[in-house]
Amino acid sequence: MTDTTTTEQFLDGLLDALSLEQKVRLLTGASFWTLHEEPQVGLGTIVVSDGPAGIRGQLWDERDASANLPSPTALAASWDVDRVHRLGQLIAAEARRKGVGVALGPTVNIQRSPRGGRHFEAYSEDPWLSGVVGTAFVKGVQSCGVAATPKHYVANDSETDRMTVDVHVDERTLREVYLAPFERMVVEGGAWLVMSSYNSVNGVTMTENDLLRSPLKDEWGFDGVVVSDWGGVRDTVAAARSAQDLAMPGPQGVWGAALVEAVRAGQVDEAHVDEKVRRILRLAGRLGALDGVEAATPLAEPWPQERIDALLREAAADGMVLVRNEGGLLPVAADGTTVAVLGQHARVARSQGGGSATVFPQHVVTPLDGIADVFGAQNVRFAPGVRSSESVLPLDARVSTDPATGEGGVHVRFLDAEGGILLDEHRMGGRLAWLGDPVLGSTAVIEVTGTFTAPEDGEYAVGFAGLGLFRFEVDGELKSDGLFFPEGTDPFMAFLNPPKQSFPLALRAGQTVSLRLEHRPQVQPELAAVMFTVGYEEPFADQEAELHRAVELAADADVAVVVVGTTETLESEGFDRTGLRLPDGQDDLVRRVVAANPRTVVVVNSGGPVVLPWLEKAPAVLLTWFPGQEMGAAIADVLTGAAEPGGRIPTTWAADEEDVPVWQVEPVDGALFYDEKLNVGYREWLRRQALGGPAPAIPFGHGLGYTSWTIGEPELDGLALRVPVTNTGDRAGKQVVQVYLSRVSESAVERPVLWLAGYAVVRSEPGTTTVATVEIEPRSLQYWSVDDHAWRTEPGTYAVHVGASVATLGDPLEFTV
Repeated sequence: MTDTTTTEQFLDGLLDALSLEQKVRLLTGASFWTLHEEPQVGLGTIVVSDGPAGIRGQLWDERDASANLPSPTALAASWDVDRVHRLGQLIAAEARRKGVGVALGPTVNIQRSPRGGRHFEAYSEDPWLSGVVGTAFVKGVQSCGVAATPKHYVANDSETDRMTVDVHVDERTLREVYLAPFERMVVEGGAWLVMSSYNSVNGVTMTENDLLRSPLKDEWGFDGVVVSDWGGVRDTVAAARSAQDLAMPGPQGVWGAALVEAVRAGQVDEAHVDEKVRRILRLAGRLGALDGVEAATPLAEPWPQERIDALLREAAADGMVLVRNEGGLLPVAADGTTVAVLGQHARVARSQGGGSATVFPQHVVTPLDGIADVFGAQNVRFAPGVRSSESVLPLDARVSTDPATGEGGVHVRFLDAEGGILLDEHRMGGRLAWLGDPVLGSTAVIEVTGTFTAPEDGEYAVGFAGLGLFRFEVDGELKSDGLFFPEGTDPFMAFLNPPKQSFPLALRAGQTVSLRLEHRPQVQPELAAVMFTVGYEEPFADQEAELHRAVELAADADVAVVVVGTTETLESEGFDRTGLRLPDGQDDLVRRVVAANPRTVVVVNSGGPVVLPWLEKAPAVLLTWFPGQEMGAAIADVLTGAAEPGGRIPTTWAADEEDVPVWQVEPVDGALFYDEKLNVGYREWLRRQALGGPAPAIPFGHGLGYTSWTIGEPELDGLALRVPVTNTGDRAGKQVVQVYLSRVSESAVERPVLWLAGYAVVRSEPGTTTVATVEIEPRSLQYWSVDDHAWRTEPGTYAVHVGASVATLGDPLEFTV
């Protein structure tokens, strides 16, 4: 059945066949990751999974590996919607391989303040770019029979008090900045779901907010499902009367029997229930999960690993932003070149941020391994330089053995109150989490055991990081027993970034110790979740001695590569960053290495902006974001020129924390005010610069390549812009021609100094001139009128600005509307 009218009539019949109780049951999840089936009408189970940077599936662990994509900010940095579309298709293939029908992504909230803890998971500070890239992702996912879920609708742009914060934002700003990406993904992308956020907007929590009805459903024509963020539906009647459709997770929740009673009491019209069920049935039909309805698009087949690795390696390199390259230091010839690789980030790959976007890849290529593979292990030397900022490194098969099975990893047992074994399992690592697992409801103790083997002589530490009641033993000796909960800490923040307990051990290479950890979970039935890590800390000598060793290696090498950055415990869902500085010691490491070797490349491995106080002194600086599982191979490709560093930065990076225009992410008396209005990101930087304020360290849109370009005079025909672009260098390369608009004649409404209105990605050979075409959308000239609540085009004179970044634009071309 493919005819829309026929399908809707078919859905009418299914609704008529269901009792009120059956219909209400479908409005709450069946479990943490599944929706209810209903055999009476041929409705099958639908499985959902987190999915902005990979599909994890129903297990939060390594036993069902997932492709780990570059972070969404890295995808936006590529400005390449065709590749983003292919990555969306990969997400769909991974989803179908795991039996998943709904990918909970993309995240398209605006990077309003660089302190936002979850910004690695979103695309950009610019609403137009966020919408364009997000729409390509949505189309890619849904072209292969899996539903995409743009989230979090709306104004969930920071993490502090995200469950309760009331965001105050004016109507025009809401429309032009925060709703705009969602509008594009619904109207152009045809998204099948949208996730409502935890926060309130202008006094009303989003699962009850009128914004779910209008503009989302009434104005934009969204006919899909509004799913809540997990635990976001809190009021039976208010949420049922709203356009919120599905409450997750389940089976507990505020609807169920309480909603049935509310309908029968006349508090909620049954028509509200019917509308929600219809949308869920329509979704099921699109996914091929409803008998009698043909899936909307062909279902994806799994990809071979080689195809996955190749695309992820290519995507990671194309999103990397080369910020500096003095004297053409890069690319570096690999033949015989000796390389000092420095920094803990080179050995412990930071491929992704923290929180619900986490996946467990089959492998991760570290920067050290990627560089050694290309330059030759005999030509590469490593030193950490500074102590790792990691809490504890999870035990893994290299250093730990399961004492029950003899395999690499650890052994886990779930015990009831009498000590009976409910479940025991082998796990390959010490990073452990269970979300919604039924066994948690009967579990009194989770026991983890492992035999740790020292890889080399040194002073180690072993321990754990977790929240709650723990007991830890080393070779049978009790080391810790008690409740671990940081006083004054937000519980969700502490859950995702828990305190550590570690205990020093002097060990010889090959020496073993037995580790045993007991955790007594205190789970809530409606949101059963346990997460902790059993791990270790590597030997580390005196700080000054380690730093001196790194500098010596740098001085003796042809090229030094310093890898610095943040971690998934510093950039994560659940909390915002307190500042933008790199962890202690990393800036000093960079300064010392740059002083020792004038051929130093600094690789910055962070999901969002950080302050780089040594930027103007570093010969070459490469931003990699959190680049996914192929990060080390992609870094090596860029260093050697096997791949172009194709990124152009989608966020503005400040030279100093004091320069950041929008710093505030903490609510005051429960409210967060978006007082900057339209001027988010580069818009506010430009406004302040016009008043004598500081310039950013890295302007929006900036990025270098390995060839040179000339951007010619643009020609405008109506709203079609043609720009000649010439590769004037000696090798093939990539350029991103960016188009901004401004208002020239006096305007009756406030306008940003400049706003992005289009771009073109140009890839060409040396000496080639390509004519880039950019169609400026009529909406780019419009503003949202709060007088008549509609989009309006103000007559007058505008200017088109074309260049390679917001800071390197040619002479404006004026036109009149």
